[in-house]
Amino acid sequence: MSTFLLLAIAAGGIGLLLLLIIKLKVHAFLALLIVSVLVGLATGLPLVTVPETELEPARVGIIESIIAGMGGVLGSVAILVALGAMLGKIIEISGGASSLAGRFTKLLGPKRVAGALTAAALVLAIPVFFDVGFIILVPIIYGFCKAAGVDPVKFGLPVGGIMLAVHVAMPPHPGIVGGAGILGADLGWVTMIGLPVCLVLAVVSHFFSKWLNRKDFTMLPTTAKSFAEFGTEKADAIVADADAEGASGSEGGASGTATKARTVAPPSAGMVMTLIVTPLIMIALGTVGATLLPAGDPIRNVLAFIGAPLFALLVTVLLASFFLGIRRGWSASQLGDVVEAALPPVAVVILVTGGGGAFARVLTESGIGAALSETLLATGMPLMIMAYIISLALRAAQGSATVAILTTAGLLSASILGGGYSTIQVALLALAIAFGALGLSHVNDSGFWVVTRYLGLGVADGLRTWTVLTTVLGLVGFLLCFVVWLLVGVA
Repeated sequence: MSTFLLLAIAAGGIGLLLLLIIKLKVHAFLALLIVSVLVGLATGLPLVTVPETELEPARVGIIESIIAGMGGVLGSVAILVALGAMLGKIIEISGGASSLAGRFTKLLGPKRVAGALTAAALVLAIPVFFDVGFIILVPIIYGFCKAAGVDPVKFGLPVGGIMLAVHVAMPPHPGIVGGAGILGADLGWVTMIGLPVCLVLAVVSHFFSKWLNRKDFTMLPTTAKSFAEFGTEKADAIVADADAEGASGSEGGASGTATKARTVAPPSAGMVMTLIVTPLIMIALGTVGATLLPAGDPIRNVLAFIGAPLFALLVTVLLASFFLGIRRGWSASQLGDVVEAALPPVAVVILVTGGGGAFARVLTESGIGAALSETLLATGMPLMIMAYIISLALRAAQGSATVAILTTAGLLSASILGGGYSTIQVALLALAIAFGALGLSHVNDSGFWVVTRYLGLGVADGLRTWTVLTTVLGLVGFLLCFVVWLLVGVA
């Protein structure tokens, strides 16, 4: 089949995917499976796997391709997403968010509340999904805004911006984990590059949001009513509680009184911070060991085991279960309920990620990936830029950052896997795709409605603020990765 025809089928498949999701409101998982089957049929993939003969190589059937693609992605995604959700739920139920907000507010001072909340949001967003994390922080945002006499958008906009940036770029979130799996990117390098970039984006989110907030926006009546009913007494209590948590650093003794206090009070911010950075440090150790030590070295093997994302997250969940749960008075039954409650919400995320993997595999088996690779090489455009642009366009078209990352990774997998790129370069390409999916959050994105409704922004004001903020953060994140790409190429 000619390159032109393969690319036309790919374009038609993506167009159909957008039509099913946007216009016909078909669930993304079903839409991905439907389009995978249709693209396989259109490109001439066999209905069932054809074994190898003396004259022809083996050809994988459509259904086998879908199963292999979904299984391959879920092998790396399902466990990490589930463990990350468990860790986030334990932190959420224990009250860790208010502890982080209080500690950062105490460190940065009352005049820098917006910056303190943004810093706390950066940390909290690592294990907690974006929508959930933002909703957890809304009462804290309201409390501090009420005490400061400002509208929620003043403090809430930079918080939402950095939380979404972390969601698209940092493991264990599903988009970047699934995209890395499709591209064969090392999650250790993705983490070690993505975290410093997100730290810079936190600063950008804070100061650019201040510029966007230079004018006052009219709050939606429903939000204004909710914010008004969030009484001064309650707001002062939240600020006072957060300040108290920021000041406390000990867990108390083993007496009955101390045990009771630990059962009621949220955990210390230091404890929550330690638990969140633990898997990041473990993963980084594995990556550094693989980079500096020769193959077969016993220390390298130990560090590789310790730094495996699965093991790092498992250890952290067990530590969180003890320090945030059992040690603070939770029974085994209560802890089990908390962990179990974390799983249903992520089931859909895992399925959509698997569907993206299935679509990516069909694109590869059909030859579309190779055809696109040849076409991209002919244009002379750097693959980094192409990765960012395609992901940004798909994000704008269908709304889901996760689907945009997975689809772009599938389209470019042949170019990346066959391009002879280094481990660091592949990680940078995965991040370029992720930051493309950060931009242009608008009315077809559920996150747009979560942020704008809780902050009281109308659609027009949401487009002027939230959409612009996410696009700027995505562009800055990509440019930072592109600078590293150029430095790596020179070296």
